[in-house]
This record gives sequence, C-alpha cells and structure tokens, in this order.
Amino acid sequence: MAYNVKSKKSGKTYYLHTKDVKLAGGRKQRIYYFAGDIREGSVEALPAGYEVMENKRTGLPMLRKKK
Repeated sequence: MAYNVKSKKSGKTYYLHTKDVKLAGGRKQRIYYFAGDIREGSVEALPAGYEVMENKRTGLPMLRKKK
C-alpha cells in the first residue's frame, strides 16, 4: 500500500510517488510528488529525513526536509 496522507482542508487522500527525471544539464534527480490516486512509482514510506507539510492555502501535501 502506498504511503498516504489525508488533507485537513479538503478531506481528500493523497498518495506519495517518486520519479527519476533528467534535468536540462543532463543530471538525473529523483523527485517525490503526491497524487490523488495510486499510480506506477508509488512509495511505501516517507524518505529518510523528510516530513509532510500541507499548503495552508490549497490544502495540498508537500514534502520538506525535517527541521
């Protein structure tokens, strides 16, 4: 089961996913994003050193490094 979080503002459930992308300079980077459904690339747990925060205006979840 993919890691999920429920929005406090909308009550909708979002699932964490990851994807490897190639940047303009040719460097590869792994990105994490939340989606409203389970897709290919879903993640079972949060990556080490990160926590979930919610955008107060939109209610969308985001990852940030732990403070």
